[in-house]
Amino acid sequence: MKIKNIITLALASIICQFSYAQNIHFTTQGTITFEKKVNMYALITEQIKKYPDDTFGPKVFEDYKKNNPQFKTLKSTLTFDKDQTLFTPIPETVMQSGWFNFPMAQQNNTIYTQTTNRTAIAQKKIYEETYLLKDSTRKINWKITDEIRTIAGFDCRRANALIMDSIYVVAFYTDKIPVSGGPESFSGLPGMILGVALPYEHVTWFATSVVDQPIAANKLIAPIKGKVADQKKLMDILKEALKDWGQSTQEMLKVFTL
Repeated sequence: MKIKNIITLALASIICQFSYAQNIHFTTQGTITFEKKVNMYALITEQIKKYPDDTFGPKVFEDYKKNNPQFKTLKSTLTFDKDQTLFTPIPETVMQSGWFNFPMAQQNNTIYTQTTNRTAIAQKKIYEETYLLKDSTRKINWKITDEIRTIAGFDCRRANALIMDSIYVVAFYTDKIPVSGGPESFSGLPGMILGVALPYEHVTWFATSVVDQPIAANKLIAPIKGKVADQKKLMDILKEALKDWGQSTQEMLKVFTL
């Protein structure tokens, strides 16, 4: 092939790539709907194992399985623009059995995040109290992998991390939404997190839809009600309140500070 033809082909390839790049659409505003799924059977089984001499628990569990599905599903929304997000739980319409009322199987957090300066305001409902946490976002040392998964129409790359010393996290993010946010307090990746799994906690959050639309300023307002604290102060409060809960204390602390 003549050098002139090679140069022509190379230029054509560059022009095609440039044209393709120009046509890639990035979503910088919109609303994401998430589903949180909790494996209730797994949580209950682990709870029963902690009390091997209890004969009542297994019987209640059998009744529970007859009337309830394995996975409890909860919904939430994440409203966002280019530098802020607001995670809002959608209230449950049907309450499940109170026999096994795990905090992990609830949604008690409304979280406003400034992604550029990495600060967050989180409203947390913990039993009868409501706290308003003003703090920096959680620092997560993500390890990005080559695995790709399609979520809500977006190709998402997998990242893994360990938070709170013992909780293994798997997240999937897309760089086609160039906002470093995600459900609950998960963030810090080079794009929007559309899926999170805590395998050993038996819970996941996955996006079911992404609506690309302009967001009015009044749709991204931080919560204002609650006793003001930060993560450290809340941890001290919870440790004191839960000091007589025995082996359940650490599990409660993990859930309420997640």
